[in-house]
Amino acid sequence: MQSLELCGNEVAEVPEIKRKDTVIKTLLVEAEGIEQEKTFNSMTCASGADVSERLSLKLPSNVVKESARASFSVLGDILGSAMQNIQNLLQMPYGCGEQNMVLFAPNIYVLNYLNETQQLTQEIKTKAIGYLISGYQRQLNYKHQDGSYSTFGEKYGRNQGNTWLTAFVLKTFAQARSYIFIDEAHITQSLTWLSQMQKDNGCFRSSGSLLNNAIKGGVEDEVALSAYVTIALLEIPLPVTHSIVRNALFCLESAWNVAKEGTHGSHVYTKALLAYAFSLVGNQDQSREILNSLDKEAVKEDNLVHWERPQKPKAPVGHFYQPQAPSAEVEMTSYVLLAYLTAQPAPTSGDLTSATNIVKWIMKQQNSQGGFSSTQDTVVALHALSRYGAATFTRTEKTAQVTIQDSRTFSTNFQVDNNNLLLLQQISLPELPGEYVITVTGERCVYLQTSMKYNILPEKEDSPFALKVQTVPQTCDGREGHTSFQISLTVSKWQADLMYTHVSNVNVAHVQGTLTFVEYCWDNLLKTDRLKLERSSSVSRTEVSNNHVLIYVEQVTNQTLSFSFMVLQDIPVRDLKPAIVKVYDYYETDESVVAEYIAPCSTDTELGNV
Repeated sequence: MQSLELCGNEVAEVPEIKRKDTVIKTLLVEAEGIEQEKTFNSMTCASGADVSERLSLKLPSNVVKESARASFSVLGDILGSAMQNIQNLLQMPYGCGEQNMVLFAPNIYVLNYLNETQQLTQEIKTKAIGYLISGYQRQLNYKHQDGSYSTFGEKYGRNQGNTWLTAFVLKTFAQARSYIFIDEAHITQSLTWLSQMQKDNGCFRSSGSLLNNAIKGGVEDEVALSAYVTIALLEIPLPVTHSIVRNALFCLESAWNVAKEGTHGSHVYTKALLAYAFSLVGNQDQSREILNSLDKEAVKEDNLVHWERPQKPKAPVGHFYQPQAPSAEVEMTSYVLLAYLTAQPAPTSGDLTSATNIVKWIMKQQNSQGGFSSTQDTVVALHALSRYGAATFTRTEKTAQVTIQDSRTFSTNFQVDNNNLLLLQQISLPELPGEYVITVTGERCVYLQTSMKYNILPEKEDSPFALKVQTVPQTCDGREGHTSFQISLTVSKWQADLMYTHVSNVNVAHVQGTLTFVEYCWDNLLKTDRLKLERSSSVSRTEVSNNHVLIYVEQVTNQTLSFSFMVLQDIPVRDLKPAIVKVYDYYETDESVVAEYIAPCSTDTELGNV
């Protein structure tokens, strides 16, 4: 307003266009339905001539409006994507002794790789070592007094030490000694415990529950388990003359001789492990023999090579993109790659050619964080990729240019050279669905990734699980202010599916916009419910985040399991959307079922804020 009062020695001027204070706040709006992610990865090497590829991004008919978004990334280093997301490689929880190791082991591979290629900076080293220290401390929660490790630790009395997991932890702790302090007592105790699991024939006895249901005849097979443990011991590294290793190799050699003479041979997964184990000890004749056998079973398409399980399940009907490969196939293919790269005294040009075609397939299976489907395939694949990167790394002054454009006005250029190999160059794509063309010029290899995320409304699909969800009360009781209600659910496997599902997750999302678990809830309303869940013989662990409840179920059979807990409506909101309950196998995430529930007072439009 105009005023005659002086402002200092001057008359205040009133602008013709009025001004006002503005406060801007960002709101996180989560779309309803189930989030989906599709990634499209490629390793493209230009050598003077332009290399182009078309990218067609499509959306399903049941997509939630305005939920779709996509980004395009360019990197100059094979481990660049994983390094950018080293503590978030998987889009799933990290609530048990095996899953925690994916927060630990890849840091070792990254440090080794950057050291070998002379790319390690003090910033990256400090960050990775910090993750190693925290991961080491976390992993000790799953240690038993006898030196073994199990999925959920000794506090769950029904869990025995696990042979496979103990070998995994032992070799990773031993390798981490180059970078952080590891108590030698943990190494010695685990090695002693493993030696007690070794039988007279040199093979190792399985102890504890086996986690990965995907590899039927794989880790459930004594030979495969023994090969895995032997590899772990050799990667510590223990010398071939060590008594445990010497006896273990006798087991593996005997098993391979029997497999050669038999009519059915070995499972592909077992062969991949054996090939890598014999490469590690320098037995190139046996390793090459197994690799030749594996080559006859390889799936070769468009200069991509990988291995599949016998009787591979068909992809679900309705997928209009090729789904990412199951965890088991990424893992076994990565072991074959390691076998090629471990050839002594050094991989031949033929080995590297074979390795390159395998690497191209493995990279197509990566998610947007640089990880893979699950825990073990992520660890083994990143180990193999780091070895390949070190074997093929060359420092050159040559550059590459990458251009992505659509049919209209959008066009963006990127350049990759020695100064930005580890830099993640990324841009959001303007149109979905959309058609894009990617062109690479120059004279070096680049790593390209397009990530597309969107939500879909749940549809009725065939599933190995049966799931029912309801709220109590089912209708609104009319109370205003903060309210609570109970979520009850039952889950089982269909009678026809005789295979148990190990380590399944029940993921209960909260109704968008209204249901939040806050810390004080556990002190009154929800603490007893959480204790009741964890005391159940079928529940191994529960986790609560700001918008999800995660229930780890050790085994789902055709016997119905029931769960229930109370939730508190913290902030009333109008026009609530349904929330999702999802049950899935941790290692075969396509084996899943979803169901919806809605808060009892969701239709009460007089309550709360919009």
